Amino acid sequence: MKASFARPFLAATLGLALAAGAQAQEKLTYMTNWYAQAEHGGFYQALATGIYKKYGLDVTLKMGGPQVNIMQMLGAGQTDCIMGSSDLQIMVARSNGLPIVTLAASFQKDPQVLIAHEDVKKFEDMKGKTILIASSARQGYWLWLKNKYGFDDAQTKPYTFNIQPFVADKNTVQQGYLTSEPFAVQKAGVKANTFLFADHGWPTYSTTISCMEQTVKDRPKAMAAFVRGTMEGWKSYLADPAPANALIKKDNPNMTDEQLAYSVAKLKEMGIITGGGAAKAGIGSMDETRIKANYAFLVENKLIDPAKVTPAQAYQLDFIKDLKVMP
Repeated sequence: MKASFARPFLAATLGLALAAGAQAQEKLTYMTNWYAQAEHGGFYQALATGIYKKYGLDVTLKMGGPQVNIMQMLGAGQTDCIMGSSDLQIMVARSNGLPIVTLAASFQKDPQVLIAHEDVKKFEDMKGKTILIASSARQGYWLWLKNKYGFDDAQTKPYTFNIQPFVADKNTVQQGYLTSEPFAVQKAGVKANTFLFADHGWPTYSTTISCMEQTVKDRPKAMAAFVRGTMEGWKSYLADPAPANALIKKDNPNMTDEQLAYSVAKLKEMGIITGGGAAKAGIGSMDETRIKANYAFLVENKLIDPAKVTPAQAYQLDFIKDLKVMP
């Protein structure tokens, strides 16, 4: 029998979830992958504008951060669902024994970038440069960069989430997030070029809704409502981010209006949310062919054991398949 990422027995619950607003509010907790920021805007917008409430949910958003292991929090029952930085990350966790499943991906393009000084015009120009990357990247996009561009482990040094080493050395390249570090570099007065992996073949989805498999099985109506509400939240956020931004700044007082505006502009400019498959299938959609390509990358690089996880186990796309919240 051909494996499918859809679960037909759940289909009926999707329609039922739409009427949830007339029922008592069901509590649901979602943990993000970092401090509150524009990259989380759709979730905050759905909360701020009452979209979640409309679908019968009382949602609590919890912030992640550098000292928070959201996978452990999920496994310990401290949150119902989490924001996966990429769908690859979720598949690795599943292979390692955490029964987690992805329902949707807010970002069609992973915002991961490399930032280089202005003399660097393409990835190939980075050969011989010092590249600052986090340790986690070695089990992800760094393998892809090495295979595609011939980079070498010897040219890497640890990235400490501080742009000063990059600013001080023109022979240095550093990792970043499209909506964050390039802004900081610009504010520091450094002329630099930003290279978005997604525009050069890096296939991962990002900013996922990922939950424990048992939670999805036990609470399908709540999951359907949360996915729908979130994607409507993203559409609303791109139209008018003010309601969400007020909540983002409340949760993260260090966030500035200038940073928020820059991030929203980049999300729109680069089609992070509305590009790719979202243009035809709607915000949050995921494509089975692309998922299988991501899976093949993980297997090829020995990052997962195919005996322990299959794509059909790691994804349940019922909740997004026919949603079609169009950009």
